Amino acid sequence: MELTTIWFLLVAVLFTGYFILEGFDFGVGMLLPVLGRDDKERRVLINTIGPVWDGNEVWLITAGGAMFAAFPEWYATLFSGFYLPLLLILLALIIRGVAFEYRHKRPEASWKRRWDLAIFVGSTVPAVLWGVAFANILRGVPLDANHEYVGGLFNLLNPYALLGGATTAALFLTHGAVFIALKTVGEVRERAGALAVRLGVATAVLAVAFLSWTLTIRSSPAAVVFAVGAALALLGGLAAARVRREGWAFAGTAVAIALAVATLFAALFPNVLPSTGDAAGTLTATNAASTPYTLKIMTWVAVVFTPIVLAYQGWTYWVFRKRIGVAHIPQH
Repeated sequence: MELTTIWFLLVAVLFTGYFILEGFDFGVGMLLPVLGRDDKERRVLINTIGPVWDGNEVWLITAGGAMFAAFPEWYATLFSGFYLPLLLILLALIIRGVAFEYRHKRPEASWKRRWDLAIFVGSTVPAVLWGVAFANILRGVPLDANHEYVGGLFNLLNPYALLGGATTAALFLTHGAVFIALKTVGEVRERAGALAVRLGVATAVLAVAFLSWTLTIRSSPAAVVFAVGAALALLGGLAAARVRREGWAFAGTAVAIALAVATLFAALFPNVLPSTGDAAGTLTATNAASTPYTLKIMTWVAVVFTPIVLAYQGWTYWVFRKRIGVAHIPQH
């Protein structure tokens, strides 16, 4: 297998890990005003992701770094053409991170409400815009022969991309609700489990519509298999949530997200950013890649450090695996 193909797969794996892990983070943030009926319950929700949310964002940093080093043409064209939505995602993530740190600094209810709103907005904006961005990557955007984006903002706000944004937001909401049910006890757990099932129905409809539309734009045998697997995994996760098997439900929604991302990358390959304008502008895994020497050095670095990072993050999740509830929140 060529190094360009290996690194295309590694970028896909990194984004898959990011969407699975940050996906439930976003879901918890979006559900904060829905499931948190008082300050203690909202603190419970925030504490479910408190030890891990910043580590989950490392997957995005690594994915962006891998794109920059392995496929500099892809990175340059994507980050210039998608400048505004990616900037909004970055600002939302910054606001969200600041909100987690500052929410508890003062006791006033109004202070906490403002930061709770920041957490909600900072979770919702990326959840929607990541779907918009990846839908446009697969659909293609207007590029000239020099691989430069020649469209405008409204080229990115097409119906297919907006459906992609709605689908990722719904997936992350369902994933987050299942995660809350898995990590909490008492009334919060009951409400989260019931909400996950209700959200899952709408999510399944959106996901099937989006993946079906995706396969009419670009497809491959692997993409079809992954799309069917994603639908089955989501249905299995919802069935498990209905009978309160939260661990299996979380595994189902995680696999559904993984296979949905795999569908997009499998349908996209060997392209990395198709052109809807000049056909010569289409970026592929070959013409967007770095030199073979650069890819070889990066491969050895990845072989050494990836297991270390995975082991550390796995250890973090193991340490903070216990359920929590309002009884664990101190009075102050």
